Amino acid sequence: MDRVTIIMATYNGEKYLEEQIESILSSSYREFKLYIVDDGSNDSTMEILHRYKMKYPDVIHVSQNETNLGVTLNFLNAINNITSDYIMLCDQDDVWKKDKIAKTLNRMKQLEVQFGKDLPVAVFTDAYVTDSNLNIIHESFFRSGRLNPRHTDLPHLLMENKLIGCTVMINGALRRILQSRPLPKYARFHDGWLGLIAASFGKISFIPEPTLYYRQHDFNVVGNRGFYAYVLNRIGNLKKQKQALMALQKQAKEFADLYRDYFNSEKLELIERFSNLSKEGFFRRRLLIIRYGYFKSGILRNIGLMIIV
Repeated sequence: MDRVTIIMATYNGEKYLEEQIESILSSSYREFKLYIVDDGSNDSTMEILHRYKMKYPDVIHVSQNETNLGVTLNFLNAINNITSDYIMLCDQDDVWKKDKIAKTLNRMKQLEVQFGKDLPVAVFTDAYVTDSNLNIIHESFFRSGRLNPRHTDLPHLLMENKLIGCTVMINGALRRILQSRPLPKYARFHDGWLGLIAASFGKISFIPEPTLYYRQHDFNVVGNRGFYAYVLNRIGNLKKQKQALMALQKQAKEFADLYRDYFNSEKLELIERFSNLSKEGFFRRRLLIIRYGYFKSGILRNIGLMIIV
């Protein structure tokens, strides 16, 4: 059986951590190692982790960063230190279904049979959205937010990440591309950065069924909101949305700079056009979005995009 490495990032996660670890330990697929990287917790997180490490020394590995990296760099740095051919990412506060590893790995191996193991691949899934007590609020993360998980081509991902990090598996080919360059300084989120790599150089596959319970609570770094809450938030924070668009362009520029020698001329142009959108005139910015397909999910989001861009 193939060994799967699960990377869990923790930070002050004492409240839900044990339930998450127990769900992983209950997985039907048994050939895995759980690497937990703490980002400087000051609650009882490390005590909990060391207790599990002592109980499962052959399965669980625990380390702690010397300085706080933040969730994005914590995950990417952890991946940088792994040599596994199959890596899954894991949050500290969710609950995994028993067949999560098996189903995701099965899809990954299907793609590797079809395209070869040298092709970078990312697989992600849907998730149940729950409250803090794991009562299901919505049967689908994507339907709840009216996001289209099928639009994972590069132009769409430059504008809007679709991958849910806690559902992602990457293969060794994708890992090696990440490890071939310095870690980014301007990546907005780790899952989005991995998605850009997969969309640029390989394949992304979506499994349209939930593989975990995505817990919503007061301490989420990134959470799920209903679509109408999203719309109201965007209307009330146009300045914030413009800043987010600028951050996406900054991310794209760094992505192009780091992996420049990997790209063909067509993809490099596509990324550089996006990274320079703000330098274009009012009408040209909008024409470039239409020409290259830098769109978000749904009509309302794209109307908003055309207003703020």
